Parts: sequence; structure tokens; C-alpha cells
Amino acid sequence: MSLSNTPPPPGRAFAEESTTAALAEPARRVTARWVTGLVLVNVGINAAFFGPINVFIGQQAISIDAPGKESILSLVTACGAAVSLVANPLFGALSDRTTSRFGRRAPWVLAGAVLATAALLAMSFSGIVALMVLFWCLVQLGANAAYAAITAAVPDRVPVVQRGRVGGLAAMGQTLGILTGAVFGAVVSGSFMVGYWLCAGALLLSVLPYLFHRNDPQLSKAPREAFRAGGFLRGFWISPRRYPDFAWAWLTRFLVNVGNQLTIVYLLFFLRDAIGYGDPAAGVLVLTGIYAVMVMVTAVLAGPWSDRVGRRKPFVIGSSATIAMAGAIMAFFPVWPGALAGAAVLGVGFGAYLAVDFALLTQVLPSAASRGKDMGVINVANSLPQVVAPLLALLAVTYLGGYRTLFLTAAVIGLLGAAFVVKIKGVD
Repeated sequence: MSLSNTPPPPGRAFAEESTTAALAEPARRVTARWVTGLVLVNVGINAAFFGPINVFIGQQAISIDAPGKESILSLVTACGAAVSLVANPLFGALSDRTTSRFGRRAPWVLAGAVLATAALLAMSFSGIVALMVLFWCLVQLGANAAYAAITAAVPDRVPVVQRGRVGGLAAMGQTLGILTGAVFGAVVSGSFMVGYWLCAGALLLSVLPYLFHRNDPQLSKAPREAFRAGGFLRGFWISPRRYPDFAWAWLTRFLVNVGNQLTIVYLLFFLRDAIGYGDPAAGVLVLTGIYAVMVMVTAVLAGPWSDRVGRRKPFVIGSSATIAMAGAIMAFFPVWPGALAGAAVLGVGFGAYLAVDFALLTQVLPSAASRGKDMGVINVANSLPQVVAPLLALLAVTYLGGYRTLFLTAAVIGLLGAAFVVKIKGVD
């Protein structure tokens, strides 16, 4: 009998079966328990991101140097976002190669959450800008490791026919996280230190349900190529010529996220300085609450709807245009009722966008073996706007006409994102 016909040893057979399960296109629908874990991780990560971005970093900046608060906020958030540009695809790629018996993604979810939690606690004690920058960069490093892994888990485990629904629920989790951060900002009465502690606790607790019910098949060591630094780094370049749909999807997501970030990045200062709202942190909570309700409603409706009709692009185009409309409302009606209307319209557009665009993105990934890295590259389109938007916002508000210029710029960029969706050919 030839060696080619000899059955593989039990350990090797298990490894091959496990690797097949890890890399196969998913066909079995995911359970409600698994989806709940996914949603909760998104809640915790986004509370850790947006509680500080929307409220606590701004309050901390005011306590250090009130006249220079805009520059401090822009510096801290831009440096953190620059870290996320590298961290998200890097940890996504590392998770693709992880052979832990706990799976490819779960170890990074846990390790990232622990690092970000520790950095949030350290940031609460930072009394100088340099330490704010350092610890916020570590928050971004850890949270992006967890986010890269949990994002890659969706194309790993969720079949295409269920991705709109799961994308909608994940978007709901993201929005609940943003709302949670705003609630923390309102209830701590200006004590950013306590706010950071609450965000840290929420993040650490949020990952536990997913870790206990992760459904994360192990990748064996046998079929992997040897690690080579050059090849690893080259893998982050995904040719637009070879994968044009992936490139257009990346560009449209980047533009829409720039528009969205421009609308919200100076929200605390907009309420304080332009509208003259008496309690800006409470105002952020009200606007975030309206935004969150609309995001959750449209996300859970649009995602399953796109599954049923089997189309993604019309939803993405319409929602991108709606996001742009929110910027126009804020530009021409810089009063409290205008802010309320802008928040509602932004929520309607962004909820549908988050759900359906996420499903679209998972359908244009180049390779099953590199889902984590590829989703990490896609997530750069979420992170890079956090670098670009604060810089554009600083220029617009300080040098180019103020908040009207800021919000009109957001509207124009959002419309460009809607226009380029038509270039994607492989998804209807």
C-alpha cells in the first residue's frame, strides 16, 4: 500500500478537519447566543472608543488648557487613530495565523480588551498632554486588536444570507456602545476620571459572553507557510487592479466615515461655543440618544431587508446620501432644534449604512485564508478618518469659517462616498 493511501494519524486528521472548518465558507446559520456575544463585544469596544472621544478627552483637555482644548483633542485623537491604522490590519493578520486551541480570533479579543482596559485606567490619572497621547494610543492598540478579531469572526462564521441581519445587530451594538459612552459622560458630572473607569469596566465585561461561546475553530500549524517578514508586510497591499470591488468598497467606506466623523468630532465644543447650550455633556447625551435610537431602528430593518431582496448597493447609496443631508442640516441650522434634527437624520442614514455596507464588504474579500487581515485593511477606512477628520475640523473651525464650513465639508464628502458605490460590480 502506498503512503498516499495511508490514513493520516488522528492528530493530523483533527488538524486538517479543524483547518477546513476555520477556512470554509460558512453555511450553517449562527445561533442567537453567538450573535449576542458579538453584539456585546461591539458595545464594549465602542464605549471605550467614543466615551473618551466624545466627552472625556475634551473634558480632560479643558482641565489642562481650556484655550487650547481643540488642539489637544485633535492631537490626542489623531495620534490614537494613527496607531489604529497599523493595529487593525496587523492584529487581523496575526489572528489569521494564530493556532491557539481557543481559536484564531478569541485570544486577540481577550488580550486586546485587557490592554485597552489597563490603558483607560492609566489615562484617568494623566495630568499632561504627553501622557494622554501615550495612554490613548495604548487604548487604541488594545481595542483595535479586539475589534480586528471580532470583525473577522463574521465572515468566518456567518453565511452570506444572514450577514445583513448580523451586520445590523453588530451596528446596533456599536451604537449602544456610543450611547453608553454618552451616558457615562452625563452621569459622572464632569469627572472624566470616573468616566474612564466606567468605560474600562464596560469593555472588560463585554467580551466575556463571546469568549465563553466563541465557536472559533482551531487552525492547525501544519498547512501554514513559514513566516517571512517581507511577505507578511507585502500582504497588506491589496491591488486595486486585481481586486477593484474591494478597492471601491474601501474608498466609499473611508469617505462616508470621514463625513460622519466631521459631523460629530467637535460636538461637545459645538454645543458649548456655537449653540451656547448650558450643559454640553448632557446635550451630547441627548443628541447621541436620538442618534442611537434611529441607528438601531434602521440597522435592524435595513440589514434583514437587504438579505431578503439580495441587494446591497441601493441601500448603501441611499444611506450615504442621508448622512450627507445631516451635515447640511447642522450647517444651515446651528441652533438646538437643528442639532436635534441633524442627529436624527444622521442616525437614520448611518444605521442603514453600517448594517448593509458591512455585509457588502464581507462579500468582496479576496481570500478566506486572510479574512482577518483583509477586514483589518477595510477597518483602516474606519480608523483613518479619525486622523483626517480632527485635522480637517481644526482647519475648518479655526481658519476656514467655523462650524458651517465644517458641516458643509462633511456633507460634500458623504455625497462622494454615495457616488462611488456604483463602481462596485460584483455585488448588486
